[in-house]
Amino acid sequence: MALLKTALIYDFDGTLARGNMQEVTFIPSVGMGIGDFWGEADRLTREADGDNILMYMQLMLQRARENGAPITRATLREHGHDVKLFDGLKTDLTGPGWFDRINALGAEWGLEIEHYIVSAGLEEMIEGCPIRDAFAHVFASHFVYDADGVAVWPAVGVNYTTKTQYLFRINKGVQNHYEHEAINRFMPDEARPIPFERMIFLGDGDTDVPTMKMMHTKGGFSIAVYDPRNSERDQQKIYSLISEDRVNFVAAADYREGRPLDLIVKGLLGRIAINAGTMPAGV
Repeated sequence: MALLKTALIYDFDGTLARGNMQEVTFIPSVGMGIGDFWGEADRLTREADGDNILMYMQLMLQRARENGAPITRATLREHGHDVKLFDGLKTDLTGPGWFDRINALGAEWGLEIEHYIVSAGLEEMIEGCPIRDAFAHVFASHFVYDADGVAVWPAVGVNYTTKTQYLFRINKGVQNHYEHEAINRFMPDEARPIPFERMIFLGDGDTDVPTMKMMHTKGGFSIAVYDPRNSERDQQKIYSLISEDRVNFVAAADYREGRPLDLIVKGLLGRIAINAGTMPAGV
């Protein structure tokens, strides 16, 4: 019996990695403080009545040029090397990492697990992070480059509302940003490579709420995660998503075996396998 494709879909910043990816090495490299950079991006967004994702990307280009080091794909990948991943994601001396463990469990239960990222962060930085090879595809903001490989303009800005379209791209097997006709074309549910009922989305807050809510209402599953180092007030804000019926579960972003998030995802995969009729007898 062929394995059934099942998707685990993740935001990146605050979900797989602590904080925002630009804050680790890029913002310091252009001589700005983290608060100053985001404050300037917010000011420019208000003045232009613009999209805050596109405006922060434009500010990156501007500050890098002014600092004498224009952005290239290679430099962004280097900045992605040092993102602060949450515990349990990488395979290390303590044992297999999250992706190896989840993939192996899925195969035991008749599921082919595919991992995806849908993020307002930068695809080029994600390309340089240590876990990039775990993902079938990355849907994220990115730049367009000139003939010399220098970034000249934002090509794609993924914001909190446009994130929802990528669930349909995964659902229909369209792994790019530009192909809109295939997204709008009718496709019977049974012909779609990954139905919503075999999707789990993990996000960390306000920017993921529309995506989590849509997943929830489409028959898939949504999990709100939080940095275990955050304040109780921040955690309570995440817990409210359950009371407002926007997510199914809340857990700390700790991907180690046996932790609450690990148990929740395994439980959901078990439910998916049972509903799909792929769970082996006696499990």
